[in-house]
Amino acid sequence: MQLYAGTSREFISDATRNGIATKLERAFLDNFHYKPSIQEVQSWQNSLFRMAFVLQQGSFLDHGILLEYQLPLSSRRLDCMVTGTNGGGQPYSVIVELKQWSEVEESNAEDCVTTWVAGSKRDILHPSRQVGQYEEYLRDMHSVFVRGEVGLRSCAFLHNLSYDPKGEIFSARHHHVLKRYPAFTGDHQDGLITYMGDHLRSGRGEGVLEQILKSKFSPSKKLLEHTAQVVQDQRAYVLLDSQQVVFAKVLAEVRDGAKASKLKKTVVLVHGGPGTGKSVIALHLLGRLSGEGLKAMHLTGSKAFTENMRKLVGTRSAAQFGYFNVNKRGELPPNQFDALILDEAHRIRESSRDRFTKLEDWSGLPQIDELIHIARVSVFFIDDRQIVRPGEVGSSEIIKDAARRAGAKLLEYELDAQFRCSGSDGFINWVDNTLDVRRTANVLWKRKDPYDFRILDSVQDLDVAIRQKSKEGSARLVAGFCWPWSNPESDGSLVPDVQIDGWSMPWNARPEAGRLAAGIPKSNFWASDPGGLNQVGCVYTAQGFEFDYVGIIFGLDFRYDWQKNEWVGDKKQSHDTMVKRSKEQFIDLVKNTYRVLFTRGIKGCYVYFMDEGTRKFFQSRLE
Repeated sequence: MQLYAGTSREFISDATRNGIATKLERAFLDNFHYKPSIQEVQSWQNSLFRMAFVLQQGSFLDHGILLEYQLPLSSRRLDCMVTGTNGGGQPYSVIVELKQWSEVEESNAEDCVTTWVAGSKRDILHPSRQVGQYEEYLRDMHSVFVRGEVGLRSCAFLHNLSYDPKGEIFSARHHHVLKRYPAFTGDHQDGLITYMGDHLRSGRGEGVLEQILKSKFSPSKKLLEHTAQVVQDQRAYVLLDSQQVVFAKVLAEVRDGAKASKLKKTVVLVHGGPGTGKSVIALHLLGRLSGEGLKAMHLTGSKAFTENMRKLVGTRSAAQFGYFNVNKRGELPPNQFDALILDEAHRIRESSRDRFTKLEDWSGLPQIDELIHIARVSVFFIDDRQIVRPGEVGSSEIIKDAARRAGAKLLEYELDAQFRCSGSDGFINWVDNTLDVRRTANVLWKRKDPYDFRILDSVQDLDVAIRQKSKEGSARLVAGFCWPWSNPESDGSLVPDVQIDGWSMPWNARPEAGRLAAGIPKSNFWASDPGGLNQVGCVYTAQGFEFDYVGIIFGLDFRYDWQKNEWVGDKKQSHDTMVKRSKEQFIDLVKNTYRVLFTRGIKGCYVYFMDEGTRKFFQSRLE
């Protein structure tokens, strides 16, 4: 998706006649169903006028232009891409990151600078690092760049700045980035013209533009398949924008804390919805911190997720992956770790004590206090709308309260780029609106959106569709907890508990299941083992994971009541004993459950509704 594609002559005409911002604004509204901010429109007006002037001065008049081009399977958009051919006739493209900054200061975070954004100073990626990551991401994810059919270079253009060799943008600490991805200021635009000319001078860019737009995206990299490389700090994933800023800021805080002679305790709270890269950043952090000799540990509340991590990183590294109850006995000394990386923090429980823990063997502290107590820096990755079980109390407010009790410095960050659902923020916003999780601007779902959302007529059709998609990549069936969950048969086979209109399939194996028949994965590995295709997963085995395609059986425990015009919960239809006992929490927990299931798909989500009224309600929300 892009907001503008055309020739350089067309772009120059639109920009110099003050028409480019209006065209982008209309395209934005058409694609996202809400208006861009005034600041963004003004940024387009100012920066693109300067970019058009550069093209005009450099005589780039036979070239292709892409504006606000969305990176594959991400919601992040690059500012400007110019296409053409070099002196040897090879197709090329140059990404130009546009900045209208007028003041830049030093940041203590690696590869970051400090500047004014929306009325306050913020740590922002150095523009050369930002555009360089876009280049790396496209080389990794876009087929024409992966295969080398089109060359790719990138640079930054800070048109409101004047060149200052002593300024922060050109500081020696950024030399390694600038050498590969140069930055040009307004008074050095001749340098930008020369740089672009080295790769695009022969023009004929319209055909190259068409080649880029028509080519297919390479498959998204799966988190689990690359965990081992990530932990060893091999760049299996490229962190973009706010992800890299969070990564850099946490690194800076942990390094400072480790060197400080006086105790310095910090709590970092990272907010992010499904698919914003929380787990990717967490694993990058563990790899980098371990590589620097700092004591760090990765903790979650999900056995399935943690056991998959341990399996992939191998026996030796598995010791650095654990659970939130790591200090339930209170035996670990204060600040035992330089950093604790706490993923899926919404699954933190009120207490680490369970029915097997004697009172004298328990720390006596809330679980969150146990964790903050043993680390100089505690990093919580959280989505407040993913609590699906009673007893899970992890929330932003509870973390803030615990930080205050510990006298810790609190830092908060928000991850906003979407890397699931084909990079569609709109789909997640639409799901939240439709399920009445929160009000958003996305009331209707656009059928022509690249994310593949379908409502199926029968569970048999859903099964067939998911099996077909499994031939192209990962795919799984999941369902609300509306059927019993039996122990395996004596021969290790599973009971087909999920039964609908003559169709049946077993749930994934129970966590405590013993020997299982050949081809049936253990509960913890249902999401990653190919054999998981033959079982229906529940929220407890699906949460934290992603698949190319997810198929959902929307049960009768949660339905839309047309007479009341509201969502209602039905405990009689639920077989989740703990959730049924949650009293007034029941509706919110079931609602969050379906939200989690809807947001597991990278490329598509298919749904079969058991309740006709609920099906009709969802259909009424389709454009």
